[in-house]
Amino acid sequence: MVSRLDSVSAFLRSERVDVVSPAPTESSGRPREMFQKVLIANRGEIALRIISACQEMGIRTVAVYSEADRDSLHVRFADEEVCIGPAKSAESYLHIPALISAAEITGADAVHPGYGFLAENAHFAEVLNACKVRFIGPSPRAIRLMGDKALARTTMTEAGVPVLPGSDGAVEDAERAEDITKAIGFPVILKAAAGGGGKGMRVVDRIEDLASSFVAAQTEAEAAFGSSEIYVEKYLPKPRHIEIQLMADALGNTVYLGERECSIQRRHQKLLEEAPSPTVDDALRKKMGEVAVKAARAVDYEGAGTVEFLLDENGKFYFMEMNTRIQVEHPVTEMVTGMDLVKDQIRVATGEPLGYAQEDIVIRGASIECRINAEDPVSFLPSPGTIRSFHIPGGPGVRVDTAAHAECVVHPYYDSLIAKLVVHGRDRAEAIARMRRCLRLTVIEGVKTTIPLHLRILDDPEFRAGRYDTRFLERLD
Repeated sequence: MVSRLDSVSAFLRSERVDVVSPAPTESSGRPREMFQKVLIANRGEIALRIISACQEMGIRTVAVYSEADRDSLHVRFADEEVCIGPAKSAESYLHIPALISAAEITGADAVHPGYGFLAENAHFAEVLNACKVRFIGPSPRAIRLMGDKALARTTMTEAGVPVLPGSDGAVEDAERAEDITKAIGFPVILKAAAGGGGKGMRVVDRIEDLASSFVAAQTEAEAAFGSSEIYVEKYLPKPRHIEIQLMADALGNTVYLGERECSIQRRHQKLLEEAPSPTVDDALRKKMGEVAVKAARAVDYEGAGTVEFLLDENGKFYFMEMNTRIQVEHPVTEMVTGMDLVKDQIRVATGEPLGYAQEDIVIRGASIECRINAEDPVSFLPSPGTIRSFHIPGGPGVRVDTAAHAECVVHPYYDSLIAKLVVHGRDRAEAIARMRRCLRLTVIEGVKTTIPLHLRILDDPEFRAGRYDTRFLERLD
């Protein structure tokens, strides 16, 4: 028998980008059969989240793990497991040939990438398609169009989606960046075209700082993403970061599932999210949602995705980027809508229709998520080590997504997220009170955590009143 790997070995070496995604449905329009086995190309709490969804759907799962994660819970609870390499991500979770081999030897018919790692890697999706393994996510074309931030700006402008004034595509040098800045005015932000997570970004307030900031942004972008391309955008000094959750099927049905407020962040890294936003009313929600749907349809989007906007003090909003994957903060949307986004991802990847329309989406109550990281709550320095004691709270409206437990090791090789503590209340006031209770009942000993910072945020009068923006932490006493 000829292995599927034999047919793509040259493809892996050549890094071709012209493979077309296989059609999600048969010519008759009928959906494919449900997946029999899903390989999860990730680790930690998101791997466990996907395993849980698959178990409820009767789908077998395959866990992949690095040598450092041999004793992790996602390995224990999957039906099968495959070691894919050493601790370093580049030699394991980011190593495409190892992941393809794991799918081959276990007979997986689909791969769920989770978030991070290869979740937004168009080449990975193309290789899987060439191997006749379904990528549970959008097409490589959509990933590529939205993954290049400069190209995404151009695509959205052509689709009629509002974007901030800035460059048309990547800027080749500091001189060109200076010309653009003079046209749109200070302040501006320099952004990595291939970026995300706050890397390769520089805010510039003066012309004297532009050249050095441009070089610094290029250097950081090249180190983080392998591309030094930078684009220029007008900088809003006090925006709110609002994102719209979308779900789309292969039949052209796209709905928005409300918004998430993600303005509590440090260096563009989110710390706390809530749904709905305390500043978005029904009219604005509808307007932002419809624009997000327009953005998704412009790239023929399928699956779960998020369109992120910046909202200014006058109620105007502007496209920032689209995340072509499930988000870390997806639980708050699930809490207020009653939807299971991971199950929906899996269903629509087989060609099934959504099964619901926009009018079926109802927002109930309020939800807050706190990302509990193994970090010093003051300096934000990582705090890897062994968790000696671990207790998580419970009660009505409480959800904890975690892969941590007593005696587990928080490794220095990966993201420092320990747990996502999520609550739901009848209204925002109850959600805040519930989150404060849960944070105080959470016990994590052996490593430092961000729990004290979350309690400070929840106790702040401005946060409690819903009056905050992306610079909130700079003003927190």
